Amino acid sequence: MTPIVDLRSDTVTQPTADMRIAMAAAPLGDDVFGDDPSVNTLQEKIAALLGFEAALFVSSGTQSNLCAILSHCQRGDEYIVGQFAHCYRWEGGGAAVFGSVQPQPLQHQVDGTLSLEDIEAAIKPDDAHFARTRLLALENTLGGKLLPFEYLQQATQLAKSKGLATHLDGARLFNAATAQAAVTGTDVRKEARRIAGCFDSVSVCLSKGLGAPVGSVLCGSREFIATAHRIRKMAGGGMRQAGVLAAAGTYALDYHVDRLAQDHILARRLAEGLADVPALQVEAPQTNILFVDLVGSAKSRSVDLLHYLKTNGILATGLYRLRFVTHLDVDVAGIDRAIAAITRFFEA
Repeated sequence: MTPIVDLRSDTVTQPTADMRIAMAAAPLGDDVFGDDPSVNTLQEKIAALLGFEAALFVSSGTQSNLCAILSHCQRGDEYIVGQFAHCYRWEGGGAAVFGSVQPQPLQHQVDGTLSLEDIEAAIKPDDAHFARTRLLALENTLGGKLLPFEYLQQATQLAKSKGLATHLDGARLFNAATAQAAVTGTDVRKEARRIAGCFDSVSVCLSKGLGAPVGSVLCGSREFIATAHRIRKMAGGGMRQAGVLAAAGTYALDYHVDRLAQDHILARRLAEGLADVPALQVEAPQTNILFVDLVGSAKSRSVDLLHYLKTNGILATGLYRLRFVTHLDVDVAGIDRAIAAITRFFEA
């Protein structure tokens, strides 16, 4: 049977054989009591790696961002965020629903950033008519785009000069660090620490490019993490023998960070393979996410294309804009199958 090439997201990855061994062998305790050694190991490891005092293992990136926003903000506060940031657009409005924290969304620039002028203009004066602006939340990568490091420094310095806290949704932080390291010629982990160092708190997803089956980690100061721990409990996130899952995260940090560059190479291979298809406009990928637009008369054929790909064992997402995401369960052969199938569809 021909294997499925699943390009819908890097969340579809399966634990590798060695990761499963690490999970099965994980020493366990009760994390609600704080005595699961595998959870504690993961938290200490990633906090030290990214330069923070403490970290908190949570069930998902959505829960991590929720805990972060509600730890930085109180009822009646607001956070500044991009229109297409995950913690605003795709997390069910959790901060507003559960915490009465108002988002102030801003339009993104072409490169994914929020303009410094827009950020400053969005900060409310100290007046009873307004919600209290307390937090700037950025995301890196955003839609697969690397936010320039100089920009991160400028945006967070602006926020801090105005008395705001800063949070990074670093769901794909290590993809960002991989792309940044390719430019600077330095170590990926060093670049991840440099990016994280701009922020008061950082959320990292373990179940995307890093390939763990479940979980994210929220990093910050000890005081901040203590507050986030309480919120995690209220959100139903207190897990018991969670070390089975945490061990997968530790394995991913040890063995799956350096291989992210392969995913970026495969995304570029897919982009290059589709570049000469007249019906497609391909946006050059910076990391592991490729967006493709159907143009001209092909615009109406997106649903048919996705169905055709599925019947040929290739899964993707999108309607007018297609998204393909590479990850550790995709190889060169799979990418070449996708290129061939898409080319055949438009030649028919």
